[in-house]
Parts: sequence; C-alpha cells; structure tokens
Amino acid sequence: MRNLFTCLLALFTLSFTAYGQQSRVSGKVTDALTSSGIPGVTVMVRGSTTATQTDAAGNYTIEAANSDTLVFRSLGFAMQEIPIAGRTTIDVVLEDEGTELEEVVVVGYGTQRQRDLTTAVTTVRADDIAKTPTATAMQSLQGRVAGVQIVSDGAPGASPTVRLRGIGSFEGNAAPLYVVDGMFFDNIDFLNPNDIETISVLKDASASAIYGVRAGNGVVLIETKSGAYNKPGEIVYDAYYGIQNPQNVLKMANAQQFVRYINETGSAADIALIQNAIQRYGRSRIDPNIPDVNTDWYNEIMSPAPIQNHNLSFNGGGENTRYSIGGSYFNQEGLLDLQRNNYRRLNFRVKVDSKVKDWLNVGGNFNVSTARQYNGENTAWFRSYFAVPILPVYDDGNANATPVKYANAQQIGYRGSQNPFYPLEYIDNRNHVAKLLGNFHAEINVWENKIKLRTQYNYGLSFVNTRRVDFEYHDGVTQHQSAIRRQNTADYDQVWDNFLTYDDNFGKHNLNVVLGQSYRSEYSELLFARGTAISPAPSRAAEQYWYLQNATDFDLNQIGDADGGTLNANLQFLSFFGRAAYNYDDRYLLYGTFRRDGNNKFQKTWGNFATIGAGWVLSEEDFFDVEGIDFLKFRASWGQLGNDAISPSVGLPTVQENNGAIDGTRVIGRRLNPTFDLITQWETTVEKNFGLDAQFLNNRLSLEADYFIRDTRNLAVTIVPPVFASAERRSVGEIRNQGLELNLNWRDNLSEDFSYNIGGNIATLKNRVLGLGGADALNAGSAEFRQRSIIGQPYQAFYGYEVTGVFDNAQQIENTYNADFISQRGLVPGDLIFKDQNGDGIIDDRDRVVLGSYLPDFTWGGNLGFRYKKLEFAALLQGQLGYHILNRKRGEMIFTNDTNIDADLATNLWTEERGSSKNYPSASGLRRPWNQVMSTYFVEEGSYFRLQNVRLSYSFLGKEINGVTWPETRVTLTAERPLTVFKYNGFNPEVANGVDREVYPIPAIYTLGVTIKL
Repeated sequence: MRNLFTCLLALFTLSFTAYGQQSRVSGKVTDALTSSGIPGVTVMVRGSTTATQTDAAGNYTIEAANSDTLVFRSLGFAMQEIPIAGRTTIDVVLEDEGTELEEVVVVGYGTQRQRDLTTAVTTVRADDIAKTPTATAMQSLQGRVAGVQIVSDGAPGASPTVRLRGIGSFEGNAAPLYVVDGMFFDNIDFLNPNDIETISVLKDASASAIYGVRAGNGVVLIETKSGAYNKPGEIVYDAYYGIQNPQNVLKMANAQQFVRYINETGSAADIALIQNAIQRYGRSRIDPNIPDVNTDWYNEIMSPAPIQNHNLSFNGGGENTRYSIGGSYFNQEGLLDLQRNNYRRLNFRVKVDSKVKDWLNVGGNFNVSTARQYNGENTAWFRSYFAVPILPVYDDGNANATPVKYANAQQIGYRGSQNPFYPLEYIDNRNHVAKLLGNFHAEINVWENKIKLRTQYNYGLSFVNTRRVDFEYHDGVTQHQSAIRRQNTADYDQVWDNFLTYDDNFGKHNLNVVLGQSYRSEYSELLFARGTAISPAPSRAAEQYWYLQNATDFDLNQIGDADGGTLNANLQFLSFFGRAAYNYDDRYLLYGTFRRDGNNKFQKTWGNFATIGAGWVLSEEDFFDVEGIDFLKFRASWGQLGNDAISPSVGLPTVQENNGAIDGTRVIGRRLNPTFDLITQWETTVEKNFGLDAQFLNNRLSLEADYFIRDTRNLAVTIVPPVFASAERRSVGEIRNQGLELNLNWRDNLSEDFSYNIGGNIATLKNRVLGLGGADALNAGSAEFRQRSIIGQPYQAFYGYEVTGVFDNAQQIENTYNADFISQRGLVPGDLIFKDQNGDGIIDDRDRVVLGSYLPDFTWGGNLGFRYKKLEFAALLQGQLGYHILNRKRGEMIFTNDTNIDADLATNLWTEERGSSKNYPSASGLRRPWNQVMSTYFVEEGSYFRLQNVRLSYSFLGKEINGVTWPETRVTLTAERPLTVFKYNGFNPEVANGVDREVYPIPAIYTLGVTIKL
C-alpha cells in the first residue's frame, strides 16, 4: 500500500510539473485606435513576480509556463488577462481605458454596446454579486443601482422586496419581471448567486417595452455563467462560513420599568396582577415591590446563527465548444432558538454551447434547485414584544402544562398566555421547494454573420410543498389539539421564442434589426387540506405521524382543489415583437421597439406596446473640443408597457342564489346582482426618460443621469357606485412616479501596484395618485390605522392627526380647544395635542392629514475601494430618507392593554413632574381613546444610514514553486450590514409595506471565505 501511495504521489507531481513547464512567449502590443505599437506596457505572469515591458515598437518576450496567464497593463488602457494555453506567440490589442463604453450589455432579445444605449440600463456583474453573503442575488443590488429600492428580510431564505422606480399598481404585484436566460419568473430565489454572470436592470419603459404586457414594473435580465472558447479547463471552489448576529435589538421595559408604568396607569386591576406575580414567583431581593422575575424575551428567543455556502464549478472550452458545470450548497440558520428555523438549498447546473457547423450554434442550459425552508413562527416576535417581563420562561408550579412546563400569564390573571415559547415549541412550519429551468437554443448564421435566426425554448417547473403541524399540548389552562395543514402548488411554464437578427454597417451607417415571435403558457395547480385531532399525536421525534391520513376530523373550509381563486390556472400568450437600432458615425442614435401581445386573461385580447429613443454623442462632433470631457451623450426616450399581474373579472352581472321561507317552507330563489367587477385590460405604463452619459479626465470620472416621468393608467381600483352600495373593481386609476437618478464614479491607477475607486449614486422619487375614477380618495389599511390614497398624494399614505405636543395643565387645554369639546372628550393633562388644521376649536375628521408614505423620497449608495498588489479592499454604504413607518406594535394597546411596552416609551411617558420630551402621552393616557387614534404618535420617521458591506481579500500562490504550479487562492473577510443608524423604534427600519406589527430582525453577517482556482 505504501508503494502504491508513493507511485500515485509521483504521478501527481509529474503531472503538475508537466503542466507548469516553462517556455518563451513573445508578441506585440498595439493600440486599438492607431494600430501602432505601445511602448512601456507591463507584461507579467499573473500571481508571480515575473514581468517585463514592451520596447519602443511594442514588442515583448517573457518566460512563462503553459498553464500561466499573462497580464497586460498600461496607464490609460484597459487591463487584459490572457491564458497562454500552450501558445508561444500572443499579440494583444489594448483599448482605451474608457472602453467600458464599448462593453456589450444585455438587452431584451440581444445585446448593445454601452455607448449606443438610448435607454436606462444598469448592469451588475459577478464580482459585485458575490460580495453579498445571502441566499438571493437581488440582495446584492442594495445600494448599487440608482432607482432600485431593495427592502431586506432577515428570515432564512426570504427574498427581499424589489421596487423599480416606485409603485404603479393598486393591487398588482409591484415586483419586476425576472428573465433568466430567456425564461420568465416572478422571483429568482432558486438561483445560486455564484451562478450568475450579470444582472441587467432595465429601468425605463424604452428598455423594457420589448417585453410588453409583463414589463409594467420593470425588467431584470439574468445571464448565468458560461464557459469560454479556447480556454483551458478551470476548477473553482468558492466557499464562506459566517455568523449572523442580531443587531439593534429593541429594548423592552424591564420588570422595574414595567411595574412603575403599571402604577402610573392607576389601574387597580393591573396593579393587582403585579401582586399576583409576587405571590407566585416571589419578591425581588433588590426591589421588594416587584416580582423576582425579570425576563428579557428577545434575549430568550434568539441567538447568533451560522450561515455557509459552498460552490464548485468546472469551466472552459475548446475551439468549438464551451461549457460550465457547477453545484452548490447553501445553509442559513435562523435567529430563533428552539424551533427549526433554517433554509437549505442544493443547486446543480449545466450550460453548454457548441459550434456544430460554421453556420450553426446550439446550446442548452439546465438548472435545478431543491430547498427546504423551516419558517420561524412569526407569532414569537409578536409575543416577545407584548409578553410582560414579570413572567418567567418556565414555571414548575404549572403542574398541568405538558409536555413542557412553560409559564402561562393567564395563571396570574392576564388574558393570554403571552409566553412566546408556546408557538416556538409546538408549531412546525416547513416548505419544500423544487424548481427546474431547462433551456435549449439553436442559432443559424443565415448570411455572412449579418443575418442570424435564433430559436430558444425554455421550460420551468416549480413545486412547493407546504406543511404546518400544530402539536398537541396543554398550557396549564387550555388543552390545544393537534392539527396538520398541507398545501401543494405546481406551476408549469414554457416560453418559446423565435427571432431574426440583422446586423450590418454601410460606411458610417450601422443598423441592427430584430424581428420575432414568442409563445408563452402558464399552468398552475393547487391542492390543500387541514385535519385536526391527529392520532397518534404528532411530535418532533415521530415525523411518521405527520400526515393527514392520521387526522380524525377535517376542517371543511380548509379543503380545496383549485387555482387559488385567481382565474390564472391556464394562461396562453402569443406575441410579436420587433426592435431597430440605428447608429450614424457613432454620433446620432435612434432606437425603437414594438410588441403586440395577446392572451386569454382579459376581455381585451390584444394590446400594442411601443417605444422610441434617440441619442446624440456630442463629443464625437468635429466642433466639440472641450478639455477634460472625453465622452458626452444626451439621450431621450418614450415607451409604453403593460402589467397583467392583476386579477381578471367576469365582467357581467351575476345571478345569486338566496334561501327564504314562505309559509314555513324553505324556498330557493335567485336574484340579479347588478354590481360586478369589470377589469377589461392590463394596466398600462407610459414613461418619458431623459438621460446623460459622460466621461471626464481621461475616462477616470464617469457620470450617468436620468430624469423620468412614469404614468401608469387603467389601474384596477375598487370603487362604490352612487346607486348601489356594493363595491366594484374598475380600470380607472392612475399613478405617477417621477424622479432623478445620478451615478458618479471615479477610478484611477496611481501605479502598476495601486489603484483605487470611489463613487456613489442617488435617486429621488415622487409618487402621486392622479386618478381614482372620480373619487377623491381610496381607503386602505384598517379602520383604526387608516391609510389612504388621495388625489395628489402618495399611494396608500398614512392618514390621521398631527401631534404637536402633550397637555401639561388644564389651562393649556382650555386655550387650545373650545369648552364644549373639552367637556365631551374629558381631556386631561397628559393627553396628546392634535393640531386643529382648520381652526374651528374642535378635532374631527376634517383635521386629518397625510402623515407620510412608506416610499422613500431619496435613496443613495456609496462605494470605495483600492487594490495594492494582491490586497483588495471594498466598502459599500447606502441609505434611505424621507419615508415613514407605522409602529403598529404600539397600536396593539387599542385592543388589549395588559401587555408590556418598549423601554423608550416606558422611560419617556408624560408625568406631571417631568412632562414629555417625545410627545408621548401619560401612562393612563395610553389607554384612553383620545390618544389611540391614528396620529404621528404611531407614525415614525424611517430614514437610516448603513454601512452595507465591507470586504477585504488577499490573493496568494497561483504560481510555480519547485516545479509545481499551485492553485490561485484568495481569502476574504466580509462584514455585511455591520452598522445601521436610525431613529425608528423597532428592530430595523426596513419594512416592506410600511406597517411594522412583527418584523423578522435583519442580522449583521460576518464571514470568512476562500476561493481556489485550479
């Protein structure tokens, strides 16, 4: 065995030695613009100290191994890395460093040069995507793309909320359309971020319109990684392991603060509950007036949790075929203790392209994802906020509690059990998700690389199996029976595209035309049921009983076999589209698209969506000679697109069945219901975009600017007709989003060893409701916490009274409102002061105003970084300003007041001695209806500043040592969200819909990663 091991080791070493054999490589480096040789270009072997420079004519010679990669660098030119791959002569053409303008970006059904764009497109590449340790790739865009709002979610495996340029629908899905290698998706949570090559965000209507009726909320194009032709095979292992740490944990009132608050309420009943706790749990030795219990519930239910990712890929290609094969494993544990609360995902992918003939390219892409998600019971967060601190986690005196003796607040007089460990211990909620994307394409070179015909077929399968198990238990007061709810959802989607591309130039004229046809079908199935009183009783140790066949009773209202009530079970789409892009002498640009969409979802079967754009590259004009400006382009576009992500309608009056009694006999009758929903068509967005692109100071400084006006019409709105009191849906609404987006970046190479970059982006957003079918406003939210869409105001703005202070004495009350009103309301010191908007001496509905919107007025991001030899540093900052959050947790006082309150409220409640510095009412005032109406007491500023990402990496090896070529290795330290600064009284200021009743905390993540390339 020892001899065998020695032989294998020798063979392994010889193979590496052969692979790393030295040879002499020579060639010439020329300028792409002048075709002349470039002197002084540094040519070095990547990962080593071996280097040389080109002579006066641009020639070079260097010693390197066949497996090495040469790096060509020269100030003012874009760096190039070229694998030697056994060659002895390598000629290189260097392009000006500003050639990011020459980069090809992905657009709908094709590509364009960056400099030729007349639309607003932003591309994020693989290196930036990989910087964020997360399950979902869209999280990596937070702070990187102007005009794109990313709202994080801390739950394991949860996707962030993504909004492009605001909200343009009252009921439709506000998420963009995701196109992954040609296939349509509502989200990309199944993708491994390491498998993505680029994410291109088509922000304006002109860029998105070629996708027609699905593009109303913008389009995100995803290109997965491919291999490369004529590239030796490469093996890459990439992994990280880290810790998620709860941050900005909300401080709740401790036992002493809680007892003081209860005493200040003056409520004899609640004071008696304190005494009950003292009798049951004993007196504190520190303060005999409080129970000997001081539970910090948030500290009890959560702790730091690990996160890890492993990715292995094989990439390369020969003269006619390229390939990329990979697999990955991702595991994210949740912050919740005790309960299974994690997300695990396995991904496998294969992508192959082959030049079968000179005139035929074919390829395929297969991506399969399977994930198991254990959902943390959000009720635990809700209960932890309200559970009183004088209740312990366990209570040995709770003799009837089984199987665990958790404490129950009902046993000391409270109305609910409060203890969050009941849902954590006795509920198991899981999702098993399997998704598959299959793609096949063939491209025929019809005529001299000028006319190409491409056909591509995509098939997507999605299966979601959800199971919730409620275990049987006794909380000491009530026996809770077991239950199981199962739901299976299956989606079968396909897209078949066929399009012809013509690309040619005639002297100074350049023309690109695309004509195509697309067919899409979406079919879904849903099956669900709920059973109770499971026998044998389910437990965590006996999953074999977690099936509906063991239920002894069924909830008939929770059994169904349907499409979910959306009428979207079987949708068919047929589309015809075209695009033309014209470029004259790299100065004058014209762009236009047209798409005709037809489907079976609405009464209106067909719709037309068109766009037009123009650009002027002023810097290419002969008369333009401005020092310091290297490139300057003005562009403008107009586009129209649709949103069909709304529920359709019957569109006709309906006949309803009614039961009645005549002479004691039951009679079944029917009546005509004259009210009915009428949604005849998709919602339509019309957008104007004006932009500027510029490069300054030898292309070191770049600027992108866009101003847009985005009007969405035919919005589905629920209205109440004047004759009939029943609500109806009609396509009558209109919303406008408008704003300015700026992106400014500076980069420079101070030497061959040191380069740096700094940049930032900002975006403004003004969201307004323009039409509601004749109505002045449309209500949303609950009656107690009203949100309202008002003409001229933001969508679903918070609506209520403006608090200007707290009454300190009776004289102040008498000076504020009229005497009759004060007497009717029984106002006392410690009550909130509401602004009398119309000055009539009373507070009524006419004094309610808009209190803010959950859509930010201003978003921004900043980045900086440097590279010194093999050391790289990068940091990303981001934030949002001018938006508000409804602190719905505090509003629970309206429905039940025998709960805890947060520490900030407990510390700053109004008292006669100290007044109130935060416009908080008195302890007793919290329980009076006057102070419980919707007002700025509940609506808080949500603005925040965040250090989003800090990354430090160092590369080593990747060179030959003692005749053996060692793999290139990079070690990376990353801190994700290590610091967030905000004033909002909650875990975090990111709340998707602006209403914070129970939000999963967003942790800071610290990881150590390694990348090894062979």
